[in-house]
Amino acid sequence: MKHRMKRQLRRVATERPYQIIAGTAAALVLAGGVGTALAATDNTPVRQENTAAVGELAPRLGDVATRGEARLAAPSPSSSPSASPSAAAKATTDPDVTKKAKPKPPSTKVLDYTYEAQYAYWNCGPAAVRNALSASGVETTQDAMVAPLGATENGTNSAEDTTRGLNQMIKGSPYRTHMMPGAATPAQMDQLQADVVSAITDGRAVVANTVGSGTDTDGGWHSFPGGHYIAVVGYKDDGRTLRIADSANPATASYWMTTIELANWMSTRGYSA
Repeated sequence: MKHRMKRQLRRVATERPYQIIAGTAAALVLAGGVGTALAATDNTPVRQENTAAVGELAPRLGDVATRGEARLAAPSPSSSPSASPSAAAKATTDPDVTKKAKPKPPSTKVLDYTYEAQYAYWNCGPAAVRNALSASGVETTQDAMVAPLGATENGTNSAEDTTRGLNQMIKGSPYRTHMMPGAATPAQMDQLQADVVSAITDGRAVVANTVGSGTDTDGGWHSFPGGHYIAVVGYKDDGRTLRIADSANPATASYWMTTIELANWMSTRGYSA
């Protein structure tokens, strides 16, 4: 009996390497069985439960060890492969679709234009439009602008007419009419400043319909009780001061005026920008 138990131990010790755990457990069970066998006499039947237990336990432990090895060999789900080279290349080669901010307008800008004085007391509207168009590179005459503005010896009715005449001559009809039905408000003054800067930056002069009196930055006084059209051809101080082209008198063909002063001068009238 002792010889048979030793042979079983040797067989367990020589099992496949991955069943070492099973062999160790089996050895512990066999050790208990050997002790029982040695305590019995040669005539005492040997109980087989331990041997059977070893035979059943070893394969199961071997399976556990095999599954453990498989789990160690499998990749961890948390460790994902890095992005493929093609994806990385695509990320670096795709064009930048971020919308770029619009450039800030210059703090000072005066357009190049050609000046003409009005040839009659009533056609300041056609003259102002003609001077404004020259700043956009459009050459025309005062006479040619009389009909588009609907001007007569009574003058040009409103800024709506100058807007229409300007848009007939400029591609895209960029001009819009801005009316001031009463006294100019701070909001309208700010709007005038923004509109002038935008138009001048775009290469377009503004035409303003004034009435009453206005004073330029040099103290010059300009009075037109019945109304008068002028062209705004530039600005400085970020639009706080405006360059005026005035067709009324060649002696004062141009001057600077604050935006606030021009807004007040246009009260009850309006402008094309």
